[in-house]
Amino acid sequence: MTGAEHAISKSILLAIVLAPLIGAILAGLFGRRIGRAGAHSVTILGVAVSCALSCYVLWQLLQGAAPFNENVYTWFQVGSVEAHVGFMIDKLTAMMMVVVTFVSLLVHIYTIGYMADDDGYQRFFSYISLFTFSMLMLVMSNNFLQLFFGWEAVGLVSYLLIGFWFKRPTAIFANLKAFLVNRVGDFGFLLGIAALLYYFNTLDYATIFANAPLMAGAQMTLMDGHPWSVATVICICLFIGAMGKSAQVPLHVWLPDSMEGPTPISALIHAATMVTAGIFMVARMSPLFEMSETALNFVLFIGATTAFFTGLIGIVQNDIKRVVAYSTLSQLGYMTVALGVSAYSAAVYHLMTHAFFKALLFLAAGSVIIGMHHEQDMRKMGGLRKYMPVTFWTSVIGTLALVGTPFFSGFYSKDTIIEAAAAHAHEAPSWIATYGYWAVLLGAFVTSFYSFRLLYMTFFGKERFRDAHADHGHGHHADAHDDHGHHGPVEPHESPWVVTLPLILLAIPSVIVGYFTVGPMLFGTDWTGHHAQLPYFLGSIDVAEIRDTVLKVKEEHWHGPNTMGWHGFYAPPFLLVLAGFILATIMYWWKPDLPAKAARIFALPKRILEDKYGMDALWIKGFAAGGVLLGRLSRKNDEKVIDGAFVNGSAKLVDFGANLLRRTQSGYLYHYAFAMILGLIVALGVVIKFWL
Repeated sequence: MTGAEHAISKSILLAIVLAPLIGAILAGLFGRRIGRAGAHSVTILGVAVSCALSCYVLWQLLQGAAPFNENVYTWFQVGSVEAHVGFMIDKLTAMMMVVVTFVSLLVHIYTIGYMADDDGYQRFFSYISLFTFSMLMLVMSNNFLQLFFGWEAVGLVSYLLIGFWFKRPTAIFANLKAFLVNRVGDFGFLLGIAALLYYFNTLDYATIFANAPLMAGAQMTLMDGHPWSVATVICICLFIGAMGKSAQVPLHVWLPDSMEGPTPISALIHAATMVTAGIFMVARMSPLFEMSETALNFVLFIGATTAFFTGLIGIVQNDIKRVVAYSTLSQLGYMTVALGVSAYSAAVYHLMTHAFFKALLFLAAGSVIIGMHHEQDMRKMGGLRKYMPVTFWTSVIGTLALVGTPFFSGFYSKDTIIEAAAAHAHEAPSWIATYGYWAVLLGAFVTSFYSFRLLYMTFFGKERFRDAHADHGHGHHADAHDDHGHHGPVEPHESPWVVTLPLILLAIPSVIVGYFTVGPMLFGTDWTGHHAQLPYFLGSIDVAEIRDTVLKVKEEHWHGPNTMGWHGFYAPPFLLVLAGFILATIMYWWKPDLPAKAARIFALPKRILEDKYGMDALWIKGFAAGGVLLGRLSRKNDEKVIDGAFVNGSAKLVDFGANLLRRTQSGYLYHYAFAMILGLIVALGVVIKFWL
């Protein structure tokens, strides 16, 4: 079949974007009229339509359809600069569309069970459907203005969702924290876009990518008076935006607190939307980042720091959702490291596999919370595997994928990133390259330890919930409605089918999707490793070629998913995974008294990790100091400008004018007659001048 026979339809693309938006509008504006069933029906239908059409578009591209890059609507035009809605659909975009809509669809279904008793049921469905629309606008855009619209819309809806239970002070604090920290990143992002507009006089991807080589050697002068590389300045500004959205150190502090939102949105934020936006953006902008080695080194350093050091914090967390949250931070660091070593398709590939098993782990954590009557503290769990078998086995699958067990999805993407970092350190030796490699390699041990710690504390050992008499619904760990208090011993139970079905559907790709996609997405082969003449999955969209310098060098070592899987069993990453598994098994299953002893021995490191390296306190104090400074400036502004200039100044001006006018009111009739005659002469002069 020819590409023409599989041409991508503009109407299909519009339907993909608008279907979730229509569902969000119906559930949001007419939620009371259509009821709970109506709200979840219209939103699920909208996302299902979007998912099905996204799969069809990806299938068209795999069958040889030409990439789509057209404008569909022009907002306005100023000179030669146009602002328009347009779509750039290649395999990279189509893959993101499928992942976003598929995970979102399962989260929608899961929400029916999880939010069944919540008073904001219709409102929540409206928000998550709007969230999906915003993410689709972001990934499908063909210009920076539309990208920024989707970027900010995702941030706005996440603010509403993190603070969904707005009567809880912790939720309000969390969504305000997310909003403010993301504004820091977005300021850098906006500066980068402005610099692109200034330098290229356009916001269209294709034109900018085509002219990206012009940035090589070009310089600009900033306020310090020194010349800076144009490519470096633009790329670092863009990446600062990615640091905010994709929660990279030091702009990572908002993500763990986003757990204050309901579990479905935790899964959506952490798995397929928002936090992946920054990774996708840098991969899409790879033609720009390849123009600056300095920017790539900056990306590599930030990613390596995030991958290792945020993973360490997960070791000391006892809230089941926060362990998974810090896991997300660490895995985002892995993706960023891949970007920094020019392995763009490896970063996006890990983004794809991670979406499935991380959504699975979050929804499984939510299932545990439901079964434990909204308890989140793992110290009050234990022995749940016999009460919640479906949740247990799907959690095991998600954990094996996360730690990088050979033949599971996470192995193919994570191991590729580690090997790409090793190849980069060998081919371009520097302390940053070496630091990046060791950070992701040792991170495999850390990931394994905290992941199996979660499994053992939750599903194995003593049934500690029988001794726990927590006041559920009034603690920081109550991921539920405040009227769901439960006192006394908890009797766990398996979750309803609307919760367990999404777990099963996510467990399947967590096992197999890596095996079947590693060849096409990374090495240009079929799923067996043959037919190397196929184009790279993240190949080119005309001028916007994705450059994978590291992976193209490694292509000669690719012999198919089977060989890669078997080789993984004796590779260093898996040996470290095995070491983490053994240590967690000893400490949390065989010798459960060891963690308390270790906590006493390593009291100082434990306290540092519990304090999150002081980053939270630093940000809070920073915002507080900024608020105090702003308050003082505002007071000075009130005293000097508002009170001094506007209030007192205007009063003095009125008094001065009144004194002048009072002098004209003499009370003599001939004075008024003279003024009338003078006014008439002036009026006649104006008429004669302009009309006669």
